[in-house]
Amino acid sequence: MTHDEPRHDEPGHDLPGRHVVTLDLDGVADKAGLMERCVRALELPEWFGRNWDALADSLTDPSVWPAAAGERGLLVVVTGWRTYARVRPDEWETAEDVFAQAADRTPALTVALALGA
Repeated sequence: MTHDEPRHDEPGHDLPGRHVVTLDLDGVADKAGLMERCVRALELPEWFGRNWDALADSLTDPSVWPAAAGERGLLVVVTGWRTYARVRPDEWETAEDVFAQAADRTPALTVALALGA
C-alpha cells in the first residue's frame, strides 16, 4: 500500500458507526430545490450560499455537519434522485461530481446513492 491509498483501518472508514443523513430528492426539479433539501437534511447554517462551491465546502467541513456526526463521521444517503437526474442531467452530473470529490477529500464522509424507487 502506498501512502496515497486510503487506509480502511483508520478512523472515519467505519461505515456502521457513522451518523446517517437521508437527502431525499423526491420531487426536486432544479438546483434551487436540491440546495434547499441539502440545507434541511444536512442542517446547514443560515449563511450557506446555495451554490455548488458552497455545497462542496459544507460537505468537506465537519464543523458545519450535524452535531451528531461529531467524531463518528457522516454517511449521506441520497434517495429519490433518479427523476432529478433525468430532467436535469447537467445539474445532476455536477451534483454527482460535488458529492464524489467531497467524499474523496474527506475520509469521514461517505455519500451513497440509493438505487431503490
